[in-house]
Amino acid sequence: MDPYAREVTNSVGNTVIYDPDFAWDDDHFVMPGWNQLVIYELPIGTFNDKPGGAPGTFADAEKKLEHLQSIGVNAIEIMPASEFAGDFSWGYNPAHMFAVESSYDGPRAFKKFVKQAHKLGIAVIFDVVYNHFGPGDLHLWQFDSWSENGLGGIDFYNDWRCETPWGNRRPDYGRGEVRQYIRDKAMMWIEYFYVDSLRYDMTLYIRQVRADGDPGCDLPDGWGLGQWINGEIASQFPGKITIAEDLQNKSWITKDVGAGGAGFGSQ
Repeated sequence: MDPYAREVTNSVGNTVIYDPDFAWDDDHFVMPGWNQLVIYELPIGTFNDKPGGAPGTFADAEKKLEHLQSIGVNAIEIMPASEFAGDFSWGYNPAHMFAVESSYDGPRAFKKFVKQAHKLGIAVIFDVVYNHFGPGDLHLWQFDSWSENGLGGIDFYNDWRCETPWGNRRPDYGRGEVRQYIRDKAMMWIEYFYVDSLRYDMTLYIRQVRADGDPGCDLPDGWGLGQWINGEIASQFPGKITIAEDLQNKSWITKDVGAGGAGFGSQ
């Protein structure tokens, strides 16, 4: 399956060439100031689903946006909605990084959801997972059939650096094509889906292998990748925020890229 496909029939199905045209109309939404955000974490699949049935969709969730507005919420954080294995998931097991989850009704439904949220004055924060891919239904795994040590092949570390709490599937942040792939994915959500912020899942495992503070386990290529993406977002989309789930109170996470920091707006 095409690693850049923006729509798939399901995580083990086929890729879809879809029409990207969408009438955003007068959507020139400006996110509230960062210190004014009241953020609601929102899992699309369970936010407004029918018990015992299929997962909820973007259209289902859209029906309750006015309720969130009424209680003072002005930003929603969408738990990961890149295509994942199965239909029921928190989404932190991304299988197809560019495709919007098919059980939520795909990319066009997501655009409609974002457009309606903006009409109600609600910013959209999108969770992204770059510390590992998969582990299941992962077509990038041994993509060209080559690998070492039985690991992931050209897009992954094939040595001890592959280790994560979610399986040995850390992408190789030092390989140019992989860096470009992750960068393009991050920019896509802002440029084509009009999201207002990216929230990175567990950046601690992007900048270190085992997150144990051992400098011998540092991943400088992972740190540099974050700097590159955050620098581009700050340059091309002023006012957008990137949020790091890092949990170590490391001040360099939110220092400017020019000063050597990772460039996140918040952690």
